Amino acid sequence: MSSDVILEEFEVLESIYPDELIKLSEKDIRIDIEPDNLEDGEEPIKLALTVHYTDNYPDALPDLSLEPIEGEADDDEIQSLLNSAKIIGDESIGMAMTFTIVSHLREQLSSLIRIRNELKEKEAVEMERKALEAEEARTRGTPVTVKSFNEWKSRFDREVSQRKLREEEEKLKAMSAKEREEYKKLAVRLTGRQLFEHDKNLAMSDDSLLEEGTVSVDISQYERTAVDDDDEEERLEFSDSD
Repeated sequence: MSSDVILEEFEVLESIYPDELIKLSEKDIRIDIEPDNLEDGEEPIKLALTVHYTDNYPDALPDLSLEPIEGEADDDEIQSLLNSAKIIGDESIGMAMTFTIVSHLREQLSSLIRIRNELKEKEAVEMERKALEAEEARTRGTPVTVKSFNEWKSRFDREVSQRKLREEEEKLKAMSAKEREEYKKLAVRLTGRQLFEHDKNLAMSDDSLLEEGTVSVDISQYERTAVDDDDEEERLEFSDSD
């Protein structure tokens, strides 16, 4: 490695990154990496790229390391950024490559932040969708099927029967022994409709009784002819002349 090549590249890098670059030694530098075009509301991330130039540089890659100094970046994200930086460095073997690597990392950091924000937005949309579905399910209730209706009807009838039984028991408790006995007698008496439903032969027996007492009437016996009416009128006039 030629010291003149390293010194020349250091001078170029210092002019480009006057505030970001720190020379650690004759073979080591550190450059702060920040994303390009950070938009409002996006969480900033700053990484420190340490470059150690080997004796074979630029015919071999320098040793690279990354560490977060602002914001959060997990180990997988750091390793992914380093791997992509090495790929870019391999494409620049034989020439100064630090500027190319730094520019690439700045772009990748911007992409990382953009992907994070997209994931957050998707998560927010998904949470809102689930909340709306939950609210719709709460207000809509359970769809009614024949099976669910029959089950509900069975429970409802059972509850009504139990409630009536409790009310009956409470009513009997409030009565005297004589009142209870009288109440029970009244309770077992059947209404007319209950009698009919209990024994439909009653209706049939009424029909048979009606048939036995029926008298056939010939209505023709009560018809009067025009001649009979005239004779009667003449008799009435004759009796008046008398």
